[in-house]
Amino acid sequence: MDLRHLKYFLAVAETRNFTQAAASCYVAQSALSQQIARLEKDVGAKLFSRTSRSVRLTAAGELLEPLARRVLADVDNAQAALDALSGLRRGRLRLGLVQTRASSVDLVEVMADYHARYPGIDFHVTNAPSAQMAASVLAGDLDIAVVGLGPRQVPEGLDHLVLAVDPLMLIVPADHALADRDAVDLADLPESHQLIQFTRGSGLRRQVEAAFARAGVEPGQHFQVGQIHDMIRLAARGIGVTVVPRSSVFTDSAPGADPQGSLPYGARALRVADEAAVHTICVVHDSKRLAPAAAAFLEVVERHAVSGRGDQSA
Repeated sequence: MDLRHLKYFLAVAETRNFTQAAASCYVAQSALSQQIARLEKDVGAKLFSRTSRSVRLTAAGELLEPLARRVLADVDNAQAALDALSGLRRGRLRLGLVQTRASSVDLVEVMADYHARYPGIDFHVTNAPSAQMAASVLAGDLDIAVVGLGPRQVPEGLDHLVLAVDPLMLIVPADHALADRDAVDLADLPESHQLIQFTRGSGLRRQVEAAFARAGVEPGQHFQVGQIHDMIRLAARGIGVTVVPRSSVFTDSAPGADPQGSLPYGARALRVADEAAVHTICVVHDSKRLAPAAAAFLEVVERHAVSGRGDQSA
């Protein structure tokens, strides 16, 4: 079985279109079709069901797809291991990054530190919902990912390192009925409230929905926004209320710091009384398949995490 055939197979599986797959692989469509036919002959089964309007994976194709991804990921890791013999002078790091910040770790500083140490390693950065990125690490499509998932939410088979545990805060307009409180139970929200939610499938969305479930209430009417800063601004304008990590409200994470000064005009930040209402940031990886470039990145992250915890306790 030729590795090139597996790459062509995955290209068709992802695009569901032979023409687009050929373009992404920089080959003629006829050549790609011939290689797929050879692969089907090798495995002894049809991999795609084709009509004039659609291309679908057969049962054999669905079985082969995750296996093909892992085979190609193993090949990449083998090449990375050989590169490591040269002192990580070249290679790539497929990195997934959560869109919310980790309060104790500046990921931009982590990446800058890593690049200074290993300038020959190319970053391939992905921003996607946390559950999707964790699944990509498990499938071998990403080497490592920083995700907004708690330890119990990390898929089985992955290792994790907790970077931050960030309390959740309720953002309300200044004229809201609860605005004069310091802390609030989510069950105290009026039934008619409108909730401004973060991206579906994100770790933050999961934590917020879990907090409402513990409070025994439905989140209520809501709409989705892809930027936390915009969620806070919309709440300030009275469009609805929103729940965000504390570090998104203000940068000073020291106990007793007042978040109100850094909020948009017209907004109030209230502590969610539920102590379990937190947004956890983890680094996830597969220790059994950790490429040298990813292992080096994990070491840099751990160094910054230790430094961050030391700064907070100072």
